[in-house]
Amino acid sequence: MASNGGEEKSRVAAGYGGGGYGYGGYEGRDDRKWWPWLVPTVIVACIAVFIVEMYVNNCPKHGSALGGCVAGFLRRFSFQPLRENPLLGPSSATLQKMGALDWNKVVHQHQGWRLISCIWLHAGLIHLVVNMLSLLFIGIRLEQQFGFVRIGAIYLLSGFGGSVLSALFLRNNYISVGASGALFGLLGSMLSELIMNWTIYSNKAAAIITLLFIIAINLAIGILPHADNFAHIGGFVTGFLLGFVLLARPQFGWMERHELPQTNQPPKYKAYQYVLWVVAFVLLLVGFVVSLVMLFKGKNGNDGCHWCHYLNCVPTSKWKCNT
Repeated sequence: MASNGGEEKSRVAAGYGGGGYGYGGYEGRDDRKWWPWLVPTVIVACIAVFIVEMYVNNCPKHGSALGGCVAGFLRRFSFQPLRENPLLGPSSATLQKMGALDWNKVVHQHQGWRLISCIWLHAGLIHLVVNMLSLLFIGIRLEQQFGFVRIGAIYLLSGFGGSVLSALFLRNNYISVGASGALFGLLGSMLSELIMNWTIYSNKAAAIITLLFIIAINLAIGILPHADNFAHIGGFVTGFLLGFVLLARPQFGWMERHELPQTNQPPKYKAYQYVLWVVAFVLLLVGFVVSLVMLFKGKNGNDGCHWCHYLNCVPTSKWKCNT
């Protein structure tokens, strides 16, 4: 095994950079830096889809009973009235037409593709900007550290997991759109990666407290009206489990094996990493199977959990949750 001195030289602080969700991974001797192209591509794709949304929406042509179009100088691309959509975006009918998550259509009309399509749609310009800035801060650094295959898999599967949980708890008259579930999956994978590779980080207490604070704030925002916190929770749990499966790092002794005698070669991963990998994989597989079976059998998650709706919205004197 590497000496303590050698191990300390290879460690770096696990920090979260100022100004956003910067992720400070370790930089070991064999650590490869990837050129991030997938995250920018996803951002461009989401922007392009939003432009198509507004083109299809065509507010001046279809009009609204709640007032005139916002930013009328944009003509066909102008927004619905603020009383209808305060996020500066299209109508609910347009979002449904383009693939928003709708429990009735998924279950009774066999439109399971909406579990994926809704990830690429956004309810408005504000929604789009917030999500894309978050993806930029979180995703770029993760893709540099782990490559486009693993981060792409976490992003898509977390978005799908968020959609499945959201569909299980959505009321029949609600729709859901947005990449928030996928973004929460990336946050979840950051937390599990820190736990999975605990021994290679210094300053880990500060790192995990900072990350937990960021996650808690974002989940707390999700209990406000019009936010789909079930998508956030489903995406976070999926990403958290995927982080154990996909983001394990070799221990230092294995990375420096070329300096050690052949008879003293350490294993690539520690025993606890193998245990976490197996447990996370089993939980992920069982979770997806059970959730999908329940969803396509038409089960409503609220029937078996009468308090779970408070995870999505907490009513107060300032707002109601059934609007």
